[in-house]
Formats: sequence, structure tokens, C-alpha cells
Amino acid sequence: MNTTAVAIAVAAALLAGALLLWPRTRRVVTTPAERAVHSALHTAALAAVPLRRGLTAESAAEAAPHLRALTGGAALGVADPDGAVLAWDGPHASLSATFAEAAARAAAGGRAVLVAGPGEQAGRTLVAQPMLLPDNEVTGVLGVVTDERPGPGTLGALAEVARYACGQLQLAELDASRARLDRAEVRALRAQISPHFIYNALNTIASFVRTDPDRARELILEFADFTRYSFRAAGEFTVLADELRNIERYLALERARFGDALQVRLRVAPEVLGVVLPFLALQPLVENAVRHGLTGSGTVSIVAADAGTECLISVEDDGAGMDPELLRSGELDAVTTGESAHVGLSNVDDRLRAAFGNDYGLVVETAPGAGTKVSLRVPKFRPGVRV
Repeated sequence: MNTTAVAIAVAAALLAGALLLWPRTRRVVTTPAERAVHSALHTAALAAVPLRRGLTAESAAEAAPHLRALTGGAALGVADPDGAVLAWDGPHASLSATFAEAAARAAAGGRAVLVAGPGEQAGRTLVAQPMLLPDNEVTGVLGVVTDERPGPGTLGALAEVARYACGQLQLAELDASRARLDRAEVRALRAQISPHFIYNALNTIASFVRTDPDRARELILEFADFTRYSFRAAGEFTVLADELRNIERYLALERARFGDALQVRLRVAPEVLGVVLPFLALQPLVENAVRHGLTGSGTVSIVAADAGTECLISVEDDGAGMDPELLRSGELDAVTTGESAHVGLSNVDDRLRAAFGNDYGLVVETAPGAGTKVSLRVPKFRPGVRV
């Protein structure tokens, strides 16, 4: 037998041994208790998905089978805080009316209500367990049907399932609150778009109406597109390509006003044009660079570079700069140069950190007479961040 044949024989023997041992190892590691824990966690995760959308008839219907599996009940109902039944899973649907009444009582009293099954349901028990927040506010009620009178262990397990469901509903409310806050911050940022810019842009357009009607027409279209994008009703995120296009509109209007006094340098890697970032994240940076970077004349540089898993973006001007001590206070919007303030920077910084984490805030580099550079990093992918 040559060396190759020996090697093949040894490999085959090792593989056969591994196949013989694998089932035994698996049986030892995967014990019944471990399988039960895994199954319970998996079921809880399935129930969490719809509950994270809030308590509605649709989400209750999706969550009910999984909640029923967690409780081990013969049937399960979900009701809102007023006792209205949102979903029923399993047999014994005739008990849903009984559940509605018991749910209203459980919600009003803030404690579980046990009802013996009437008529043909005799021998069964319906337990209405309120889902309570820490301040005892009721977010909904679970109703579980058992084939016998439940003992303390069953009641305790039902209370834990209700507490878990309530926790998911709390997270849903937090998600909704965060979304409302994000929308409010975007509205606040829109309100900070300089009214002086709008006034000056319209004046600039008016000055071209007689001298250069074609140029005036182009600027009117740029202004219309700029305002349409800035005040759009879409979500809180956008892609870098759209953000840069809107900045080009803004700069076209400013260049029409300042002429050759405003120079713009733009360097963007094509690979990062699809990166998702908070809506209007760059507009305030560019507006501040123009407002504070022009002392008679000046240059604004916008760079978006590919950095592996991240996109690096910077907006830099060669204007008067500022005292770095003013930035160390943490109040970005309190920084002033001359008569006008830097607007929107805290808003952008907060939204970047909310979307990507505290490592992704704004970085400002400046010194008197040395201009100002504002930089940010954006991950190319982040779960939950999408247009």
C-alpha cells in the first residue's frame, strides 16, 4: 500500500470515528432541559417581533400563538386596556365574551381575575392577567384558558409571560417616541435653515430677471428643488448622493450671489454615494462654512472618502476660525463668529450619535485665523438605519 492509499485510509477511519462519536456528543450536550430552554427562548423571540410594533389587532393576532405556547394554555386571548378583545388563539372561542368582561375587571383592578368556565366550558378556568408597567399602568390583558383550576406555579408563569409581553410593548413605545423625537429634531433643523439665505436667494434671483432671464429661470428651479428636498415629508434618513445634490443646489444659489468670491472644492468617492446618513446632516455644515468661511472671499471644501467599512466626510472653510475653548463647553450651537451663530450643529451631532452610537459624533477642528473643519464618520451599514 503506497503513502497516498495509507493517508486515504487513515482519513476515512478518522471520519468514520467522528461520525460515530458525533451523535453521542450531541445527545450529551443537547439535554432535554437545554432543548426546553432553547425552545422557550425561540418562542419568546417570535412573540417579540409583532409586539415591538405596539398592541394592535394585527400584532396581537401574530403574537397570540407564541404567547399561548409560552403559557401552555389551552387557548389564549389578548385584550386592550379597555377590555376589547384583539385576538383569540385556540379553541373555546365561546369564552372570548367572558374574557372581555374579565379583562376589563383585571385592567381596572390591576390584578389577575379568575373566572370558572360557564355552561359547556364547566371545569375550565379563564385567567385574565393584566400587563402592568412599573407605575401599574395597564398596557393590555392576557387571557389564558386552562383545563383545570391553575395552581400558584401556573399563575406565576402567566404573570411572567405578561411581564415579558409588557416589556416588549414598552420597547415599542420607546421606538415610537424616538421616531417622534427624530422627526421633531428634523423639523427643528428645517426651522434653522437661515431665513437670510432664503431672502438673499430670492433677491439674487430677482436681480437676474432683467439682466439674464435664462439664468434667473435656472436659479428659480434650483431654489424650488432645494426647498422641496429640505421640507420633504419622507423619513429621517437619506443617501449621500441626494444630500450632496441638495448641497449643490444651495451652493449654486450662493455662488450666484457671491460670484467668484466663493470657491467650492468637491471630492467624493463614487463608492460612498449610496451610504445612508441622517436627513439634512450635511446642509448645516456647509451653510456654516459659507456663512463663517467668507470674509470677503473664501473656499469651501467638501470631501467624502471611502474608508473600508466607513465613509469619512468633512466640510472645511478657510475663514476666520474660532477659539477652540468655545467648543470645549459642549455647546456647539453657542459658538458665534461675528454677528451670526453656528446653527444646527448640536442637532446634527445628536442625530448622528442616536443613529450610529456615541463614537460617531461631529469632530470640529479650528483655531483663530485657521478656518474650521467639521468631520464625521458614517458606517456603510448599520442595522435599523435605512432610507
